[in-house]
Amino acid sequence: MFKNHLKIAWRTIKNEKLFTFIKIGGLAIGIAACVLIALFIQDELSYDQHIVEKDNVFRVYSEGVYDGDKERVTWFQAPFAKALKTDFPEIEKSGRYLTSELFGAGNKQLRIEGEIQNYFESNFIFADQELLELFEIPFVEGKIENALSEPATIVISQDKADKYFPNGNAVGNTLILDNDTNKPYKITGVMKNTSAKSHFDYDFIITMEGRDFYPGENENWRATNYYTYIKINDQTNVQQLEQKLLSVVEKYLIPIEQENGNADDIKYLKSLQYKLQPVHEIHLRSRGIQDGLKHSDIRFTWLFAAIAGFILILACINFINLSTAKSANRAKEVGLRKTIGAFRHNLVSQFLVESILFSLGSFVIGIGLAWLLLPMFNSVASKSLFIPWDQWWFILIMVASSLFIGFLAGLYPAYYLSSFKPIQVLKGSLSIGSKSGKLRSGLVIFQFTTSIVLIISTLVIHQQMDFILNKELGYSKDQVLVVKGTSTLGDEVENFKDQLLQLPEVKHVTISEYLPIEGTKRNTNQFWEDGKRETTIGGQIWRVDHDYLKTLGIKLKEGRDFSLDFASDSIENVIINQTLVTKLGLKDPIGKIITNGRPKTVIGVVEDFHLNNLKEDITPLVMAVGNSQGIISVKLSSAQIDSALSSIAAVWQTKVPNQSFRYTFLDQDFALMHEDVQRIGKIFNAFAFLAILVACLGLFALSAFMVEQRKKEISIRVVLGASFRSIYKLLTINFLKLIFVAVLISIPIAWYMMSRWLEDFAYRMSIGWELFVEGAIIALLIAIFTISYQSIGAALIKPLKSLRTE
Repeated sequence: MFKNHLKIAWRTIKNEKLFTFIKIGGLAIGIAACVLIALFIQDELSYDQHIVEKDNVFRVYSEGVYDGDKERVTWFQAPFAKALKTDFPEIEKSGRYLTSELFGAGNKQLRIEGEIQNYFESNFIFADQELLELFEIPFVEGKIENALSEPATIVISQDKADKYFPNGNAVGNTLILDNDTNKPYKITGVMKNTSAKSHFDYDFIITMEGRDFYPGENENWRATNYYTYIKINDQTNVQQLEQKLLSVVEKYLIPIEQENGNADDIKYLKSLQYKLQPVHEIHLRSRGIQDGLKHSDIRFTWLFAAIAGFILILACINFINLSTAKSANRAKEVGLRKTIGAFRHNLVSQFLVESILFSLGSFVIGIGLAWLLLPMFNSVASKSLFIPWDQWWFILIMVASSLFIGFLAGLYPAYYLSSFKPIQVLKGSLSIGSKSGKLRSGLVIFQFTTSIVLIISTLVIHQQMDFILNKELGYSKDQVLVVKGTSTLGDEVENFKDQLLQLPEVKHVTISEYLPIEGTKRNTNQFWEDGKRETTIGGQIWRVDHDYLKTLGIKLKEGRDFSLDFASDSIENVIINQTLVTKLGLKDPIGKIITNGRPKTVIGVVEDFHLNNLKEDITPLVMAVGNSQGIISVKLSSAQIDSALSSIAAVWQTKVPNQSFRYTFLDQDFALMHEDVQRIGKIFNAFAFLAILVACLGLFALSAFMVEQRKKEISIRVVLGASFRSIYKLLTINFLKLIFVAVLISIPIAWYMMSRWLEDFAYRMSIGWELFVEGAIIALLIAIFTISYQSIGAALIKPLKSLRTE
């Protein structure tokens, strides 16, 4: 019986090549999309899953209301971690780490003691010994138990150990950072390379043992610079512990603010709550938490899963549509087989075998297609995914899925086709199976509704990206060269700047590690107008030089710029932005005294400019002249970029011949800040294309079958004088009605989805009606193009050929 089913299925495939191709090809595309997205989701969900006791390891963050806004932050005071372990017996371990560039984390020049060549490296942090134990980091050299327990020690990754010590035995060697020979660091451990993903991913971890970044830091309950993690015992109730943590506020923080008499800060502290976030949720569930880390969003993970699922559903819909549409072709077969004694379950099993055979073929092609597309997908999604051919569970899942999808997609057609009554079929009353189609119409509407939603979403994402990249930022990012690693110039930094200014290709030069792009220095402070301590505003204080505003094209709104003619500019004068003026309620701000404990006179106010990416509001800013020489920014003549690069590199080599010349451009760094948005746009593009392709395949097949079924009708109409236009209209109007319905359904869905997505941006485009019109027109044109091939061919049919057999 099964062998007979296979023979009939094979004959059907050979006799209906076009429909077989569309069935198998459409389903293969859906399967390829699902495989790619499944690999993507598996990777996203795998972060920090390798930690054996992950359910007991938490990141602490605080949640409070300041100036009417809810803030969730992850930075805590230096003594916070120690107080948690001391005051709460439920906490077995607590550890901190520090990523602030202000204290020397981030990027550094590195060389091995005894050598002269400096190399640039990033991913430096400072951490406690207990933090290594919390994250259960495996070592290939040294022991985790005491790797950071002594001062002046450092742990490095296996990749870096292989790079600098290819013969092994990195432990025991000494590294010199930023040419500071007074602070050598001894390597005490090498972290093992693993395939496990973690939000805690650094190449160089420097101990904080015996190190104060400023005097009295370890007793200072005001400055917040540290990420803090804890490990609790198995018996601890997390919600109860969160409530107990509030005693930290009462015991340590409020008394300090009561001494200062700051009503706003006391109000904020009384609203404060400490929350414990499971470590394995940090990568995907940190939306709204200020942590400065690069992570994903669980919403987009499931959104992509939904898109892949929809594509697979669209492919299954094609299968059902084509199977039921071809009912007339199989009707006589069903009638004859029932007449000679076939039972309905025999017919059902026959059609299910055919469906499963199609599905198996689709899975083979789909997995192969996913394998071919994977390098491109990795490039777009910034991943290193691979198909786990060697894993038994992968093959098992694929086979089981192919059987399930084949069964599911073939179930309705099998019962529909097997329900035909022999007497009706053999009389010819089911000769036009294509005209019964409420289900098919509904499925076509569903297909194009999904496709149009994806088209509109893609248009919105691209327009938002254009809005971001072309928005007036308040500073000039074009033709600004950013030279990095300049801290190793030491006392020569000013001389280097002077030599650059002598180059004809250079307009302006500024020395400052504080730039309006992510990855540069930040320094958060509290400011208030002198004598008005009750009104305190949080903001940034940036250390810049006298040429900062000119180099970046930042506009003064009132007052003056820094000048070498005023000695006080280097001591007590500051320039602030308009946001700080507004927040502090300053009238006539020039000459006013603001303070963060140290009085400063306002000499200028700049127009607001964006300090970070456009997902964030412009924050209050104070600029003061100060030493911050790790980055030099150079404003170039627009027509002389290549010449300027060569000239600047030549000057660099005369100053630091043992260090490579590293640079980027400010506009490239700005675009890189919004790389995640561009990446989402590219992924949406890819899956929107696939969804439309699958939908069009189905529409093409349905139109082809409809033309096939109505050939004689069309021939008679042509003989009777029907025009090309009337025939074309006859064959397309019903399909276009379905697409129009899909447009009406898709518009509110797309508007809701994209409105929610745009909420993540402080500065965003408005969704105008023209976007929906554009999306609808694109969908209609695609549908018309798909249908027209068959419709035009039918309208140009030669009646004699079609009616010859009549």
